[in-house]
Amino acid sequence: MLSSLMTKKLLWMPLLVPALALAADAFITHTDVFRAGEDGYHTYRIPAIVTAQDGSLIAFAEARKENQSDPGGGDIDLVAKRSTDNGATWSKMQIVDNPGEKWGASNPTPVLDRSNGRLWIAFNRWEPGKGTENSRAGTTDNQAWLRYSDDNGQNWSVPRDITRVSRDFDNWRAMFLGPGGAIQTRTGRLILPAAACPDTCAVYAASGTFRGQMHNMRSYVLYSDDHGTTWKRGPQVRAITDENELVELTDGTVVMDARQGGGDARWVMFSRDGGETWSTPRNGEIVTPVATGIERFTSAKAGADRDRILWTGPQGNARRRLVVRVSYDEGQTFINEHLIYGGLSAYSDISILKDGTAGVLWERGVSGQCQFITFTRFNREFLEPPGTVIPLLH
Repeated sequence: MLSSLMTKKLLWMPLLVPALALAADAFITHTDVFRAGEDGYHTYRIPAIVTAQDGSLIAFAEARKENQSDPGGGDIDLVAKRSTDNGATWSKMQIVDNPGEKWGASNPTPVLDRSNGRLWIAFNRWEPGKGTENSRAGTTDNQAWLRYSDDNGQNWSVPRDITRVSRDFDNWRAMFLGPGGAIQTRTGRLILPAAACPDTCAVYAASGTFRGQMHNMRSYVLYSDDHGTTWKRGPQVRAITDENELVELTDGTVVMDARQGGGDARWVMFSRDGGETWSTPRNGEIVTPVATGIERFTSAKAGADRDRILWTGPQGNARRRLVVRVSYDEGQTFINEHLIYGGLSAYSDISILKDGTAGVLWERGVSGQCQFITFTRFNREFLEPPGTVIPLLH
């Protein structure tokens, strides 16, 4: 169960942005959705969140039964909770996928098809003892699956295996989805972020000031133009990348913001054809290698005063001090940084609520990493209190 309101206030107040410093109509709220040790699971990790067509929120996570280990190190189920009051309260936990004893279900990557209200959840399965580094090409050690919901996440379909389209089955060792960050473009195309290691999954390399073991993976996308009936695989980008999220710009360009294999900066790529080709990679935000969130917040074409894209991740070279930054130039730069939490923090994902506020689902720790998966909601006034300098429109 969630901690009491008084307990949460005592826990959070030393570490959060002081509410009194903001305008009266600005707000930021925090609610713990998953807590380590609850419902028979040792640890919850890898958050992903989506807003359903009716406005309800669905928060997904990996429920790691025996320990904190990634797939290959123990039994992992894919679980979810729903909220119908903008994240103030959450339902009992629902098991979305339990692939079997000692199997792993991982990397929740949800996306809403706005044309019909169908909510998709893409995810990986791993055979017992198999993870990214020891899965073998030409086997089902590592798999990709889909389920869908036509009632806003209350119930889920039987699973569908898309393993053979999700990777070069005979030659690639492992692939994984997202986590989070899937989109539907203005054309109706559904796009799932993914990454794979074609042969060895780690190499010794040097990048900038970085020297050490680097993940030898490449990001790409899976896409569907028939509402999820069939899927195609795009090409891998030309940078050592893995976990990634997507956002669509106002001109229809798709941006991939990807975790770096090593070094200080993330990689950013642009696609003008919905993920079928990608631009030359360029450096993105400076942050420790981690899964971060990116999401469109407002659009001038949709009636807002200006375009805004949000980015969330730890501040600097450690998994702590979760911040949100804003882009006013369609993902070229991110500025106007605000602290969400001053303590231990790691993966995050973003969804925009039906009332126009922003919701972030993220990993939080107090005395150790990943003790909670927490939902934070804030409005535009939190990001732009009186006195905020915002770049002029051109």
